Amino acid sequence: MQYGFGVDLGGTTVKLAFFDGEGALLHKWEIPTRTENDGENILPDIAASIDTHIKDHGIDKASVAGIGIGVPGPVRADGTVNRCINLGWGVFNIEKALQDLTGLPVKAGNDANVAALGECWKGGGQGCENMVMATLGTGVGGGIVLGGKVIPGSHGAGGEIGHLTMERDETDTCGCGKHGCVEQYCSATGVVRLAKKHLENCDIPSPLRGIENLTCKDIFDAAKEKDVAAQEILEQVYDYMGRFLGDICCVVDPEVIVLGGGVSKAGQMLLDGVRRYYDKYAFHACRETRFALATLGNDAGVYGACKLILDEVR
Repeated sequence: MQYGFGVDLGGTTVKLAFFDGEGALLHKWEIPTRTENDGENILPDIAASIDTHIKDHGIDKASVAGIGIGVPGPVRADGTVNRCINLGWGVFNIEKALQDLTGLPVKAGNDANVAALGECWKGGGQGCENMVMATLGTGVGGGIVLGGKVIPGSHGAGGEIGHLTMERDETDTCGCGKHGCVEQYCSATGVVRLAKKHLENCDIPSPLRGIENLTCKDIFDAAKEKDVAAQEILEQVYDYMGRFLGDICCVVDPEVIVLGGGVSKAGQMLLDGVRRYYDKYAFHACRETRFALATLGNDAGVYGACKLILDEVR
């Protein structure tokens, strides 16, 4: 039996997990992400934590396939991180650096891509070889899995579906510096942004007008209660989602589209709404694509990271 470690490196915490070779999660834990001094302590802390785990559990190091790690930034195919601003990192080869510290093989990937791989392996896309994942949170992340392998691209930026351009006349700026990105309409932040604009431009009575700190959840809850303004706002959102996912699938042609992130907590209501517009915009041969919700939650990253290294050594 081979084992593997999965590491999901975040700006506040590092999630770590130990798996068997079939993908059963045996142990998981967290350590803080120490970003001071340009993040110089992050990899030594990860290495020390893994070493302690091996010793405390009496694990034969020879049975460990290695370490997979998801990183919040672009990662090239050779393991080179191309700047992680929130960690203070520049350009360096994270695979070599962590391997030197642990003596174990290492495979790295962008965190969103790695989470998509996890969902394809053991989550909402389980049983499929070709999958698109859209993570609808504060921003819009994503990942593309083809033939069971995540697609990182030449510069580590493959699967950045949140920055496809939807509206070329948009005047507001996206966090990436562009204008009119998917993220500005389909993220939780984007849904609230659309809602505020809609409420400014219509005179329909709505309980949403009385909420000081409006959230995406407020809008979905109001729509469930048949609030007309909320329903109109969500129709806009579903249209955007159906259109951008239809465009992606015209290129990728996946078996399943998995929706994750905070917005996906709307559940079947979200799937049904997006499906209506996806069927309208998608190329006819792609309309059989299945929709599913992500199921692994915050564990998707560690699952996908472990899959990275298991695939690498097999």
